[in-house]
Amino acid sequence: MENEKTALYVKDLVDRARKAQAVINDYTQEQVDELVGAIAYGMSRPEVVHELAELALNETKLGDYDSKVGKVNKKVRGVYHEIKNVKTVGVVDENPAKGMRKIAKPVGVIGALIPSTQPEMLPITKALFGIKARNALVFCPHPRGKVTTIRTTELMRDILAKYNAPQDLLVCCDQVSIAVTDEVMKQTDLVIATGGAGMVKAAYSSGTPAFGVGAGNAILLCDDTADLKASAKNTMISKTGDLAAGCSCDNSIIIFENVYDAMIAELKNVGGYLCNAEEKAKVQKALFPNWPADHVLNRDIVASPIENITKLAEINVPEGTKFLMVEETGSGHDHPFSGEKMSLVLAVYKCKDLDDGIRILNACHAYSGAGHSCGIYSKNDENILKFALATKTTRVNVNMPNSVVNTGDWGAGHPMTGSLGCGTWGGNIVSENIVLKHYMNNTWLSMPITPVIPTDEELFGDLKLK
Repeated sequence: MENEKTALYVKDLVDRARKAQAVINDYTQEQVDELVGAIAYGMSRPEVVHELAELALNETKLGDYDSKVGKVNKKVRGVYHEIKNVKTVGVVDENPAKGMRKIAKPVGVIGALIPSTQPEMLPITKALFGIKARNALVFCPHPRGKVTTIRTTELMRDILAKYNAPQDLLVCCDQVSIAVTDEVMKQTDLVIATGGAGMVKAAYSSGTPAFGVGAGNAILLCDDTADLKASAKNTMISKTGDLAAGCSCDNSIIIFENVYDAMIAELKNVGGYLCNAEEKAKVQKALFPNWPADHVLNRDIVASPIENITKLAEINVPEGTKFLMVEETGSGHDHPFSGEKMSLVLAVYKCKDLDDGIRILNACHAYSGAGHSCGIYSKNDENILKFALATKTTRVNVNMPNSVVNTGDWGAGHPMTGSLGCGTWGGNIVSENIVLKHYMNNTWLSMPITPVIPTDEELFGDLKLK
């Protein structure tokens, strides 16, 4: 009986979204662009950004206010900047030589999962992508971010109404449960799953096509050519942004042994505190209270201020400490610091050389975070390319703060988004940032062309076969 009620509740939401999508399905490019521009402008107004940042912080108790303001400002403007002039209606590309024309078409109704770490930003960026592609979206909030996600949706629905567009292009579940989310994933046409590993796995098992994200465990390598001062600053920025709420924050750094002491000193200069063996054990107990039974993080330390972590761990640190450092040597279950921590705790490794550093990184990613991202601090182009070729990640960032640039930044080339595909390494279908093109279907119109058939000499003439 309860399952039937849940199915009917979700069916009503999806039906409303389908009716709204049927209207926008026939919109012109100009109508679509006007709506998207209105949402981007309306949701980036200072009073809106500050309201959502405050609401998210008060509700989730994750991260910090200034980071949330900066995140919404950058991502809303960045996504809009990148999609503003992209054609999404009718013929969007053609190749006369091949006789091919590409026609963009909507997916329909998208089920959009919203994690507790991004309830103020992700609904907006997903709405921009979705409506630009003439879709409707049904948002599934995380229980910890429900109020923020609903409020964000309401503000965007108000904007749609001002432009005489169906408000039900954006619908948010006000009943929040795993059963409701599962039902949304079953009844919609596509799932964009941003959230924990369990929810992403459920999305892939829903029977509906899905784009999911992999677990984060960003690892940086510092070689002996790096600018240590700049590298330490970038690590601090990446580690402490939104109090490590994002999956792209630095979880570990691997340092060449001949610059290890100097780099540790620079990390201390930017607010790092290196725990001794006794303190490390206490921090581990605070982060992973059930270890070795499992590697589940203590929710009270996730994206939590440094004072909360040190209090839970019962350790004293100097005033001005921004993050903790723990020395680590191994990877896997017996070394929980080698995995994702989502907190102001950085694991520090020492390596002999580049090959040893790559070995450590790949071993850690085999345990946690495969495919997500890594970075290198180096001035040696050979080291940089060798590192990128040998690591099993979809994003390799050079001399930049990882968590700032992974989801797009004005000073880096990754597309602006809030969802990161991690390739088959991370259990995902795409090895790139999930952006506008993933919210669309395409029809390929093919016309006859004059055949061009290569001769055997042209095709095989330069082959040297045994």
